[in-house]
Amino acid sequence: MKRTFLLGCILCSSAGSVVAQEQPAIEEVKVWGEQGESRVAERVGPVSTLEQADFASINMATTEDVVKHEPSVVIRRRFIGDSNGTLGIRSANMFQTSRSMVFADGVPLHYLLQSRWSGAPRWTMVSASEIARVDVVYGPFSAEYSGNAMGGVVLIETAIPQKREVHIDGSFFSQSFDDYGHDGNVDGYKGFASYGDKFGDFSVYLSYNHLNNEAQPQSFYYAGAADASGAVPVAGGIYGQDSQGIERLYFGDSGVVDTQTDNIKFKLGYDVDAFSALFNVAFEDRQSETFGAHSYLSDTQGQTVWGGTIEQDGSNYSVPAQRFNVSAADRESLNLGLRLRAELSPKASLEANISQFKILDDENRSSAVNPEHPSYDLNGQVSDYEDTGWDTFGVTLNINDFAIDGLDWVSGARYESYELNYQVFSSTDYLAGAKDSFTSASGGTTDIAALFTQFNWQINDTFDVALGLRYEDWSSQDGYYSDDNPNTAEFDLVSVPGNDMDKFSPKFSFGYRPNADWQLRYSLGRAYRFAIVEELFSQYEAYNSISEANPTLQPENGLHQNFMLQRELSNGYLRLNIYQDTIEDVIESQSTILPGGSSIRTFIPVDKVRTRGVELVANANDFIVSNLDVRINLTYTDAKIIANNADPSIVGNTFSRMPEWRGNLLATYHLSDRWNIGGSLQYASDSFGRLDNTDTADNVYGAQDGYTRVGLKTNYAVNRQFTLSLGVDNVTNEIAYVAHPWPGRTVFINFSYDL
Repeated sequence: MKRTFLLGCILCSSAGSVVAQEQPAIEEVKVWGEQGESRVAERVGPVSTLEQADFASINMATTEDVVKHEPSVVIRRRFIGDSNGTLGIRSANMFQTSRSMVFADGVPLHYLLQSRWSGAPRWTMVSASEIARVDVVYGPFSAEYSGNAMGGVVLIETAIPQKREVHIDGSFFSQSFDDYGHDGNVDGYKGFASYGDKFGDFSVYLSYNHLNNEAQPQSFYYAGAADASGAVPVAGGIYGQDSQGIERLYFGDSGVVDTQTDNIKFKLGYDVDAFSALFNVAFEDRQSETFGAHSYLSDTQGQTVWGGTIEQDGSNYSVPAQRFNVSAADRESLNLGLRLRAELSPKASLEANISQFKILDDENRSSAVNPEHPSYDLNGQVSDYEDTGWDTFGVTLNINDFAIDGLDWVSGARYESYELNYQVFSSTDYLAGAKDSFTSASGGTTDIAALFTQFNWQINDTFDVALGLRYEDWSSQDGYYSDDNPNTAEFDLVSVPGNDMDKFSPKFSFGYRPNADWQLRYSLGRAYRFAIVEELFSQYEAYNSISEANPTLQPENGLHQNFMLQRELSNGYLRLNIYQDTIEDVIESQSTILPGGSSIRTFIPVDKVRTRGVELVANANDFIVSNLDVRINLTYTDAKIIANNADPSIVGNTFSRMPEWRGNLLATYHLSDRWNIGGSLQYASDSFGRLDNTDTADNVYGAQDGYTRVGLKTNYAVNRQFTLSLGVDNVTNEIAYVAHPWPGRTVFINFSYDL
């Protein structure tokens, strides 16, 4: 049976404005399919649900904005249009990207090929304007999900057109940012158009989303010490601390980032009797340019200095010229998905999902030095990904009242295959993308096949119990990396031995409901998170970074527990979650920043990390006063390194990027049937970016700052077709860093029009 929800004649704009219309009527909005996955997951662990009415006070420019206020969720989106908008949930921090999963209409958007900033979900494969419903599933307590759900799963569903629908919306945003040597505004805009219709049993949907935005500089550079030989006297360098409290001379920044993203989406649905199908095609074309690197330094004649040995205030420094280089990146991706559902009988249903993600083109071109440097020419570097992507297939059988009344059985299989190939070339014409001599390359593949089964038994109105088991067979193969800089056009590659292992992951849940108002649930799950291709085989040397491979990594081994106490309200619910995640062999990517801003990294295991947390959640309509809807959550987290034989000095330290406190408030007040006003609050305390916890400086480049960001928004429905909204994020213009800077104050102007 298809999942539907009722919406009081709601109009949704590109920035998530949701306003009740004049003379409200009840209108049925259908999503592309039943929320079967989340409904099963909800029986064994906590789930948070967002429907269109909950988007009202979110300044929603891109898809990841939808979940940024949810409990224990962090989105590291440094600017609108950021391709590195990583997702962290609970004990999975924002750089442990392969511990969280994202699906849209059953199609995976999570990027289980790379980690850290490169492992962000491909959010742009879904436009914010097409979302009908989102479920956030916490923890790996359902046997349906792999160990990549250690943090949680985000399930996005979009709407089925029930008649001819044409929707247009647009947004303009402007951000102010002032820190180090940058002070100014950056602007952007978004345009979206969609057409949907229903022809008998078929539904069609076509949309186009265009996003163009400028962003504040993302990197600020400091100089290393140098001797006095040939030092050029300069002025303009800015003194300040780095994240470890060491006094530095900051000599420049990477400049404004200019991004453009185009997304084309086509969906074809078929629904007849007991069978439904959805075919989904999404194409993304993304371009990014950073051409305005900014040097703060000038010599005694007032000329800008772009590198070399300098002297300021009696001290000598080395300024690497390559830090001022310019770069451009182009990325084209294609995502295909097919979801089939069949009602086999009144009690049995079957679902199959097939998907393919393919990088058609992903190339980064960078110069050797800044175009203003005296020695500038077209020499540079080109890197790209070839034959990179994944294929997935899954099938799930659901049988209700299996054998006895109240006993439901869910069982299925899943297969996933991932391939990553990364190559770096020296170039004599970086603008043209010339690949003249080979610098480095690495890559490989991983495969995982899984079987799962789970029994959910509603013993009576008071008690229920669930038992699940997941079996996974994982392998890595075809790994390779280049030997040390052969400086030839021919690839001289070293093969890396593969690996093969299998694991069983048991699951358990017990629920107690003494009456209709209260429920308690204890959930327990073992989960194994296998290494991804980058963690195993990534080895390269680029201008500003070096990566070392580690093909011997074992899977992360997690034991996850959650106790939930929930009080049902007539207008919502109150929820308390107490959870503990104990994970062994934690795969952590650690980078060391070298003088001048270059970095070297490798993937190393931390023996054991234990995370304890308490979540308080209150979601209610007509909260205290009529017409006020709120979503409030507060999380306390204690993430400790329990064991680490390789470096015992870090035992007892707080694990990186895990703030002790995190909280959100999202409130909407309905002034009338046409007009809403709302506000939001996002809070996080300081955290560490390093396992040794030595990065204690606040509000500096490289820090993991706490923040308190206030947002405002108002929506007004001019008529049944046209809606306007105005919003502000980070009202106080707080400058904070998540290594790179969070956005400053951002103003949004939005409209939507429905034909």
